[in-house]
Amino acid sequence: MLRLAAITGMFVLSAAVSAQALISLDRGDQVQSLHAVPADAPPADASPASGQAAQVAKAADGHYWANAAVNGQAVRFLVDTGASAVALTADDARRLGFDPSRLNYNYQVNTASGQARAAEVKLASVSVAGAQVSDVDAFVIEKGLQTSLLGMTYLGRLSQFEATRTALILRP
Repeated sequence: MLRLAAITGMFVLSAAVSAQALISLDRGDQVQSLHAVPADAPPADASPASGQAAQVAKAADGHYWANAAVNGQAVRFLVDTGASAVALTADDARRLGFDPSRLNYNYQVNTASGQARAAEVKLASVSVAGAQVSDVDAFVIEKGLQTSLLGMTYLGRLSQFEATRTALILRP
């Protein structure tokens, strides 16, 4: 048990240091914390995840990189439990059919790289190796995000996720 806690702690610390985790939102004069809702509490109107348990292998760099199907398109994500929301690069958003130049960047987000503007979008579905979540809230980060992040608006809708030495297990 202690070993699992240490491994999980190392994963969270590693992801927080290297990923560009979303920390807070600033909309106008109101600052909202992305961590205001417990990670294990999905939105009241959210449907549960579906499908089958999935595994994401740990990469040589020590991170979990997930190849997901988002709205039917392939997107490579860094799994980031420190990111309260799914965050998309402008390039990934464009491939998913969102026009980054027409989005409303009315949120300020704090990332590991500093402040950036973000636009809220809704993803019809996000599926990682069969673990599928519908109607996922996400943000398109205008500039500075180098890779899309698979955050808690997806992970928090699963019944469970578990980091092991070799894989991240996702349970719908």
